[in-house]
Amino acid sequence: MADDNDLNLADLENEEMPADNELDDDADEDGFADDPSNQITARELEAVYDIPVQVSAVLGKQTMQVSQLLKLGRGAVVELDRKVGEAIDIYVNNRLVARGEVVIVDERLGVTMTEIIKSEQTG
Repeated sequence: MADDNDLNLADLENEEMPADNELDDDADEDGFADDPSNQITARELEAVYDIPVQVSAVLGKQTMQVSQLLKLGRGAVVELDRKVGEAIDIYVNNRLVARGEVVIVDERLGVTMTEIIKSEQTG
């Protein structure tokens, strides 16, 4: 089910990050384009491949009082702040990284990312 556009990290093992003049404007804002010593190969990233991260897909949110929560029973419906078809939020380690859509994969729920959220770097 792989797409021709899918990125395979094994294919990148010997490739290096783009040189300073090949980086886009967003990379300059992060400060990585100014220092060639920040170039990393895919092989150097292997050290972090096995680090577990928590991925959460948030369908919506609702705020309620504890008394309302305690009144909920089997079959109760909690209305969320999202509309049908609206993008859901995807968090990695409690940090918003993308928005996406719910999909079904082999009778399980999944998420497809439709928008990557660029984080604001502080430094």
